Parts: sequence; C-alpha cells; structure tokens
Amino acid sequence: MEEKANQLEIIGKNEIEVSSSTISGLIYVIRDKPVLLDQDLAMLYQVETGALNRAVKRNQKRFPQDFCFQLTEEEFLRCQNGISKNTVGRGGRRYLPYAFTEQGISMLSAILQSDVAIVVSIAIMRAFVEMRKFLATNSLILNRVNEIEVKQLEYQKNTDEKFNEVFKYIENHSESEQKIFFEGQIYDAFSLIISIIQKAKKEIIIVDGYIDIETLNLLAKKISEVDVKILTRENSKVTNRDIAKFNAQYPSLTVKYTTEFHDRFIILDRETVYHIGASIKDAGKKCFGISLWYDSGTIANLLERLMKIL
Repeated sequence: MEEKANQLEIIGKNEIEVSSSTISGLIYVIRDKPVLLDQDLAMLYQVETGALNRAVKRNQKRFPQDFCFQLTEEEFLRCQNGISKNTVGRGGRRYLPYAFTEQGISMLSAILQSDVAIVVSIAIMRAFVEMRKFLATNSLILNRVNEIEVKQLEYQKNTDEKFNEVFKYIENHSESEQKIFFEGQIYDAFSLIISIIQKAKKEIIIVDGYIDIETLNLLAKKISEVDVKILTRENSKVTNRDIAKFNAQYPSLTVKYTTEFHDRFIILDRETVYHIGASIKDAGKKCFGISLWYDSGTIANLLERLMKIL
C-alpha cells in the first residue's frame, strides 16, 4: 500500500491530485470488467477500507451486483500480486476484497459526500474513459492484424494449391507430347521407352506385331509386380521358352496373337497411351516418332477394342 500511496501527491488537507497513470495502475480486469478494489479506493478517497465498505452496506440498494461484487478466492489469487501485502489471513483484513465497477465508483462519490471523493471520482472516470479508448484502439488494431493474418493464410493456401497443380502437371507431362528420333539414336530411343515403361504402376499393354528378345529386355526394367500383356503376330521372334524364362524372374507376362493392329502402342494402367511409329525392337534404327495421346475418346475406343482381345 505504501508504494501506491507514494504515487499520490497530497496538495492540502482534503485535496489530492491523482494522475490517470496512477489510477490505471490500480485497475484490474475481473469478470471481463475493469474494476478498482475497495482498499485502493479507500486509499484514494483518504478513508479507511472498513469505513468505505460500511458506507456501501448502509446504501446496499445503490450497489447492485454489476456495480459492486466480492471477489472469489480464485479471483483474489489471480490479482494477489497487485494487492496490498496486508491481505486475507495475514492479520489484516479477514474477508475477501470488494471490487467496484465504473458505475459503482460513480455511486461511491455520491454517498461519501466529500470534496476529495468528488475530485478523485472525476479522475477515476477520466481514467476509465482513457482505458476504453485504449482498448477500442487496440481492438481495431488486433482485428486488422487478424484480417491480415487470415488473408496471408488464404494467399499461402492458394499459392500452395497453385504450386501443387504446377508440380502435378510437370509430373504428368514431364515428356513432350511428341518426340522424334533419327537413324542412329538407338540409345536415346531405348532410354525414352524404358522411362515410359517405368511409369506403369499396375499394368503395361504392348501392341506390336514384331517383338523379339530385345523387347523383353526392355520390359524387364518395369516396376516389380506390374503385369505385362503383349499383342503381337504369331511369327514374332519370342518363343514360349523366352516367355517362361521372363516370368520366372519378372512375372507376369502374357502374350496373345493377333493381326488386327498395324500400328504400335504402349498403354499404361489402361489410362495413358503412347503411339509408336516403329516396332520397339527397331527403335533408333530408322527415323520414327513417339506420341502421347490426350484425346479421352480416342483412348477409350482403343481400350474397348483391346479388351475384346485380351
């Protein structure tokens, strides 16, 4: 109490000058309301705490619950660090403090009926007004900050989604729609075909009328457990023994024979279709091209025809 009392400048016997900063240091926020405690008010009004509370009790009807209320133990403990050391249970006051809201403080000045009470009450009212302005200003700032943070989060989310779309597109379209290879580009052609084969996750369908052991060597680069189905001509250079040896190490391979197709295709997971201008075994020996199909209708027609044979 001495520390707070030292902040006050006594001008005369019954006159006191109180600054807004002094009063602001005595205000607590309890039950979401700014309040002053009875002992701090008694100090400001230059009366005993007991005398102040007795005056309130004599005028109980003037102090409803929203004007004045007694602290609970929990509320008292929360603001105990700012309350006088002469607290409950330490030989001083033996009851929990009373808290006065702005309306209650205004009522106090009326019942105390002293010049000091009038001067101090005016100073307290001004301190409350300044506090409301401060809270309102900070509330606007906090709301603005929250709005900015929300916009930043939305922008970040939209940006992440756009990047994900870009990355997904790059992943699905890492190769050009069309590639052409000239005579002698055997390694480049085979490297591209291997990269295509390794994209399959479940199934590879090869439509090629002229396959040989070189074709199986390429298919050996597939992901493990990806099934392979080949449609080729009966006079192709792959024997049943070749197929058996392949299945012993890279299951599973199924070969069916047909003369229905002239062009060559690689179909991945029954979704992605590559049109190949030359037999896979001859890739790079002569000029040929590889094209990735995008037309869903054309892909559906091809798959429908293939399923009738497979």
